[in-house]
Amino acid sequence: MSYHFSKTGDMRFDEAVSTVIEVLKKHGFGVLTEIDVQATLKKKLDVDYRPYRILGACNPTMAYQALQAEDKIGTMLPCNVIVQQREDGKVEVSAVDPVASMQAIDNPTLADVARQVQGMLRQVVDDLGSRA
Repeated sequence: MSYHFSKTGDMRFDEAVSTVIEVLKKHGFGVLTEIDVQATLKKKLDVDYRPYRILGACNPTMAYQALQAEDKIGTMLPCNVIVQQREDGKVEVSAVDPVASMQAIDNPTLADVARQVQGMLRQVVDDLGSRA
């Protein structure tokens, strides 16, 4: 089982980040954290790296349901979505597959929530295909 789903397109990197945030909002997700990996690696290690952004996305309703089912699930939240510039100039957007990441937890209620979030994140990535 893959742990993510992805789409690659011809958008500029900054445009892709903005579009991903917009599409996430359309599907009920907010972005709680945004990590600029390129800037962080430059600052901390003085290395050059391609544009790479990690967006910590959260759907409050689904997060609440997950927390009700499993109080330590916060160790696996929020759902990460990455935007990265590929060597060929294209931009790739990848979202975590919550079903894959939570399969080790034996909790049927949580599994149901993970399947719902999986469908929502798949729709986010699919929606990007029409914009790239």
